[in-house]
Amino acid sequence: MLSDHAILDKIDRQPKQTAGFKQLVRELGVHGEQRHELNQRLERLVERGELVEIPGERYAIPRAAGRNLVLGRLSMHRDGYGFVIPESADVKQRLSGDIFVPALAIGTAMHGDRVLVEMGAGRDGRAEGRIARVAGRAQPTVVGTFHYGTRFNYVTPIDEKITQEIVIPRGMEGNAAGAASRHRVLGQEARRRSEFADLENVVVDVEITDWPSPTQNPRGRVTEILGYEDDFGVDVEIIIRKFHLPHRFPVEVLEEAQSIEDIISNGELCRRRDYRGLPIVTIDGETARDFDDAVFVRRLPNRNYQLQVHIADVAHYVTDGLALDGEARLRGTSVYFPDRAVPMLPVELSTDLCSLRPDADRLVMSCVMEIDHQGEIVGYELHPGTIRSCERMTYTDVNLVLEGDQPLRQRYARLVETFELMRELALILNRKRVRRGSIDFDLPEPVIEFDQEGMMRGVTRSERNIAHRIIEEFMLSANECVASYLEHKGVPSLYRIHEKPDPKKVFEFESIAASFGYSLGVGALPVRRMEMRSERRARHGTGRPAHMIELPEEVHITPRMYQKLTEKIAGKPEERILSYLMLRSLKQARYSEENVGHFALAAPTYTHFTSPIRRYPDLIVHRILKEVLAAEAEEQGPARAGRGVPAHSETPSPWSKRVAGGHDFSRAVRHVKTKGASAPEVQAVLSEEALHAIAEESSQAERRADDAERELIEWKKIKFMRERVGDEFDALIVSATKFGFFVELMELFIEGLVPIATLTGDRYTYRENTKQIIGERTKKKYSLGDRVKVVLDRIDRMQRKLQFAVLEEEPSRAERRHRHR
Repeated sequence: MLSDHAILDKIDRQPKQTAGFKQLVRELGVHGEQRHELNQRLERLVERGELVEIPGERYAIPRAAGRNLVLGRLSMHRDGYGFVIPESADVKQRLSGDIFVPALAIGTAMHGDRVLVEMGAGRDGRAEGRIARVAGRAQPTVVGTFHYGTRFNYVTPIDEKITQEIVIPRGMEGNAAGAASRHRVLGQEARRRSEFADLENVVVDVEITDWPSPTQNPRGRVTEILGYEDDFGVDVEIIIRKFHLPHRFPVEVLEEAQSIEDIISNGELCRRRDYRGLPIVTIDGETARDFDDAVFVRRLPNRNYQLQVHIADVAHYVTDGLALDGEARLRGTSVYFPDRAVPMLPVELSTDLCSLRPDADRLVMSCVMEIDHQGEIVGYELHPGTIRSCERMTYTDVNLVLEGDQPLRQRYARLVETFELMRELALILNRKRVRRGSIDFDLPEPVIEFDQEGMMRGVTRSERNIAHRIIEEFMLSANECVASYLEHKGVPSLYRIHEKPDPKKVFEFESIAASFGYSLGVGALPVRRMEMRSERRARHGTGRPAHMIELPEEVHITPRMYQKLTEKIAGKPEERILSYLMLRSLKQARYSEENVGHFALAAPTYTHFTSPIRRYPDLIVHRILKEVLAAEAEEQGPARAGRGVPAHSETPSPWSKRVAGGHDFSRAVRHVKTKGASAPEVQAVLSEEALHAIAEESSQAERRADDAERELIEWKKIKFMRERVGDEFDALIVSATKFGFFVELMELFIEGLVPIATLTGDRYTYRENTKQIIGERTKKKYSLGDRVKVVLDRIDRMQRKLQFAVLEEEPSRAERRHRHR
């Protein structure tokens, strides 16, 4: 089958990593109309920078094109230069960092663009290059502040990494300068300014019509007028557009959502296990509106636990090929802001038809597990089901019930015993995870508090109680069951993976931890010394000594090492800072079609199954699971479909009657043998290439959503602190750099910088090896984890950063003696 992956793989396997069109036609077995498809695919690969066209009508992998080309993402600095982050893991490891691009070598590229950078001779061992070509644009629109000019109007981008102003030619200020966007979320103040006769200092969204050149700024036209930056709700609108979050559902998507009937047919009910008679509950936050999961626990006759996890059957409504599915894939995930959300699915589905609301019949995919008193899953079964949630519980209320709140225990009297059993089982499951080495940092997150007018009242730390732990442990168990079931069937699927930490990051953490008297226990780190090829070429014949780079090599590191260290520092003053640094030393979890395990959870197999309303990968896993269950029911009969019993177990589960939903399993791609001599053949639902594309898109969408949520919270914090300039705070030093150290306020979840230049009484310098700032004469030290008294000195509104100054304490006797001299 012709695919981009097959073309790239074929060229990559050639001796010189190059191939001509006729060679590809012959070796890929392309005939007829496929020749035209091959030509189109090659053009797209060249356009995206994954191939380079070279003389002789041949195509080459960029690194083999003779120009030392590297494909990556451009990250700009506000001072005009940038860095290219290579896409290839091999290139990243070889370079040991990003590629520096001077301001004059940026060319027509903008921040975030996918570019081909031509490597050249660097300085001081640093990789350096110039932008050879833009492979893909990241900024079709730019949000910024409108200004009138003498010769032309312009927009100053909100994102400081977009370093050039956008020129707005006369007449391109939008349709009637007074029309505010009808897609806005407006507060009371903004409604009083719903018309803008004058656009000066008004935030607008601009479509780029002409890209920049070395001699010309980018040009554009105003497409939306959002309002003044300080108006209530405008900050959310700015963040949505800055991160290019899809936030308007196309008409065809809304029509599809509205056309789905909220009626479950008798035929559909007969194909599912009926759980409507059980006291099943949802447990979520107070502001939640989309309820993905519902749970129930009871004790079995053999004294084991039966855990039921029921997940909304979104795949029943959102099927492949619908406009709904295309939009869900584009969004990838729901994005949650403090006062609103940008959902992955329209509200007709996300908060109504698919949401497991109380006293409403809902279709689910059920994972029913038998768990012993050691937390081991003795057996499980997966199948479609029907539930009717009996109560919409919150984490706060469940926690209060378990802590003995009498009014709530009376109100939920019929559920008290179930909640207590849930707590009992959750603690058992947590102990099992601890035994296998799972890491749990339990770091608090910021919570924005609002007053009745919607204005921010404060920032507090989120508190995780036993109810959070209950849902977390139950969802982890269900996700592991689904992942192991699909892996055992040998069918291609999506996995949630977390790779081992990078040796360099481990080395950096060990250096800092040693200053506190701690270690992960990895021992001496092996180091490989190497010289960059560009540096070798540059010094050839000059007689200069080689500039060697030290790279930590592979180390033996396990999640249990992290777990033991978290136990050692628990309750200690340095717990907050070391937990934060440990977290930074780990890689980001991501989606992949290849299962490499989950390091932090110490799980050999893991996936995301429990949130299909708000995560696209979960929806894909549901589709694959439903097709596999249907195929298994057709092969073995409904009584055996969806069973999962560990290989060592000879005893069937206490619940013997099993039901599998009827489903059309006609979309065959290929046959894959399952493990075991008598295992039936299972057909792949999606090809590995298709799953790879979904995994990459979903991982990027997740990172984009996290960055957007994080930045909005920072905006809210800055606005909250404007009235507190000059106030004093107790703070903790959380990181140090050559230009100062960052502090976190003890009472508020807010960070800011103390510039090194503001430290008085001495000349201070930064020590890289110990991450300390030390006075040259007094030897006064500012170290990670130290507590200091600070005053809010100023707020940089352009960069949206807080700047603090350290309040001088009474000088010590040695300092007084030094000053006297």
